[in-house]
Amino acid sequence: MTATDVQGSAKTLFGRYVDCLWGPNPAGQGRRARRGGRYRAFVPDRISERDFQLDAGAVSSLQQATKALERLQHTPTRVATLDAVAQNLLRSESVASSRIEDVLISHKRLARAAHLSAGAQRRDNRAAEVLGNVAAMRHAIEVGTGSELGLADLLEIHELLLGSTADRAIAGVVRTTQNWIGGSPYNPLDAAFVPPPPEHVRDLLEDLCRFIARDDLPPIVQAAIAHAQFETIHPFADGNGRTGRALIYAVLRRRGEVTKYIPPISLLLAASPRVYIDGLTSYRAGDASSWCGLFARHTAGAAREAERLAEEIESLESEWLQRLGGLRQDAAARLLVAALPEQPVLDAAAAGRLAGRSHVAVNNAFRQLEDAGILRRLNERKWGRVWECDELLDLVEDFEESVRTGPIP
Repeated sequence: MTATDVQGSAKTLFGRYVDCLWGPNPAGQGRRARRGGRYRAFVPDRISERDFQLDAGAVSSLQQATKALERLQHTPTRVATLDAVAQNLLRSESVASSRIEDVLISHKRLARAAHLSAGAQRRDNRAAEVLGNVAAMRHAIEVGTGSELGLADLLEIHELLLGSTADRAIAGVVRTTQNWIGGSPYNPLDAAFVPPPPEHVRDLLEDLCRFIARDDLPPIVQAAIAHAQFETIHPFADGNGRTGRALIYAVLRRRGEVTKYIPPISLLLAASPRVYIDGLTSYRAGDASSWCGLFARHTAGAAREAERLAEEIESLESEWLQRLGGLRQDAAARLLVAALPEQPVLDAAAAGRLAGRSHVAVNNAFRQLEDAGILRRLNERKWGRVWECDELLDLVEDFEESVRTGPIP
């Protein structure tokens, strides 16, 4: 691919500003809350038929990212199952995407919340937010297997994201009021960025869906542009960042770039949030090339990190099998070892389903795994006892920390 393969005008304001009026609020508490005045909202251009220009640097980054994604999808597993690695990457991506929005949670807390039913303990609202992100990501990937992505699909992704949270009333609902980023919580007068007024939003979303249906752009470019355009539209009252990052995988899956593993792109974006925001700003300023180059570099880095996580999980599983000694291929303990990377918190009922073995066999397997230091009991109840795989959860936490503190791509 050459720098002229994606055509268009570069570095021309990608949209227009419209002057708006914010009325004063006499009932507001304090002068800032009561304040009214003029502000400017940004209405992006439609992109369903637009071309985009990439410079030589962005094209080079795109080529490297494409190769990295192809290698990731064809990476063979040795010990760990495909689903186990894929599930950990999905959780890591969801945790990182939530982290960008200052929703912080450990993998241990998330795994426990995913295992326990709503009635088993007091509800963990923070975990529910991230589990909603996992569900939204999974649905976005499923949507990507179809031929088209429509507005209803975008609304469903958002519904899954927020439907189990305190914000469920706005889940899957296109905003009808003005929102903004930064500045005062009371009005958009001093905001860092004001998305388009609500009367433009639905048409822009439908245009975005038509853009995603195109097949004439490189897939990574299409994912980058779709994400930046979605964030510029900011169509929901909340949850835009997480929904927009889930959209990346719908595009990549639809174009065949993501078939088995998802590269944790948000994990790298979360490591450099200022660079991420600057990239989105450059897109709105008409410099799609800079944004696409940045996105491609993060995608390539995420693909490499996904390979590393797969290798580390497989090495840990091999070590577990060595600790357990010579087990039969159909031994319950061996079957649970294969299941732990995908489901690191277990009770007897879940273990029985995963291993397909009797209650007695599962209890014997738990004793073996405890003795080998692979599982740890979370409680001492006679009924409803739960075990946790600390080593797997610590491995994933350490992996994410190393990515967050590593060099920026």
